[in-house]
Amino acid sequence: MKLSEFNYNLPRELIAQSPINPRDHSQLLILDKRSGDIKHKHFYNIVDYLHAGDVLVLNNSKVFPARLIGKKKKTGGKIEVFILQPSSPNPSPTHSSRERGARGVWQCLLGGRGARQGLEIIFGRNLECVAEQDNRDGTWQVKFNKFGQELMKVVNKIGLTPLPPYIKKDQENKKIKKQESKDYQTVYADDKKIGSVAAPTAGFHFTPRLIKKLKNKGVQFEYITLHVGLGTFVPVKVNDIAKHKMHAEWVEVKKSVLQRIAQAKQDGRKIIAVGTTSVRTLEAIAEKFSIFNFQFSNNDQYSMIKIQKELADFKQFVDIFIYPGFKFKVVDAMITNFHLPKSTLLMLVSAFAGKDNVDKAYKNAIKKKYRFYSYGDAMLIY
Repeated sequence: MKLSEFNYNLPRELIAQSPINPRDHSQLLILDKRSGDIKHKHFYNIVDYLHAGDVLVLNNSKVFPARLIGKKKKTGGKIEVFILQPSSPNPSPTHSSRERGARGVWQCLLGGRGARQGLEIIFGRNLECVAEQDNRDGTWQVKFNKFGQELMKVVNKIGLTPLPPYIKKDQENKKIKKQESKDYQTVYADDKKIGSVAAPTAGFHFTPRLIKKLKNKGVQFEYITLHVGLGTFVPVKVNDIAKHKMHAEWVEVKKSVLQRIAQAKQDGRKIIAVGTTSVRTLEAIAEKFSIFNFQFSNNDQYSMIKIQKELADFKQFVDIFIYPGFKFKVVDAMITNFHLPKSTLLMLVSAFAGKDNVDKAYKNAIKKKYRFYSYGDAMLIY
């Protein structure tokens, strides 16, 4: 398929600049992927569409303030360093320097002119870094003079929330900075799972009250962790989308979570992924564990033994690229936002719901003046 097939025109005024308050009062477009039927509700109405035994899978990764505004040491010129992930097997910023490997070495984006090998950059609180290597993929290998928890303490003090460029905010204003650090985070983000440089935005619509209602109804909540990085939002630059290469992102899922999801699938209960990150996590895991091919009959005792033996904790990088033609093994329904034109996220949604259905839904949402992108409204596709 061609990249141009995933383009559409969006009026600028429909790009949401702030979240709805309360969050669960955002609009919700309900799309039946089989019939193409569309209904318009509010997100709190999702209680009426989920049932006891349904499994909601949410990404509990927490966003950290990855944007650092610095100055070139020699000239004083302003430059931005956007931290992506440590150059190590385990990219969670909360891990010790030993677990993370290289001391203070991170993959970063450098914004502004003059990025070059050997460039020295200074920040506040005695933090400095040097651009060591151009990775030739838009990122740089950057070494800081601090590492581990010492580095993250400084980053948490001086860093800015990594808002997408289409959200226009003066984040150097202390009041706005504080508000955005709260807004650009799901209510269920785990303090022990810090590592995303972009939020899993489909989860923005959940409130503690709504979560309680769903649990009281018997909806099962399961949490996976995908640290959102460059793979989620890097633009597609090839016309033939099959030639696009996703950047890898770190995923962690406990064995017990996988066992419960596998059991739900065998029971015939629905797996509803909250966001494209949850979809990619589940489907990437399905490629590793053949148990999710479900080549056995329901209530087969042998299959339950097989689940116990085969499944294990999942901790590795994932670079799965989902576009039309993909065969889903785990996800039955999904909750998602409205995505940018020509994005891998829009391609994933089109693969799940059918491109014609998604095109129709987006046109309908624009006509109804839905709010788009990170702080925008939501879709339930089932």
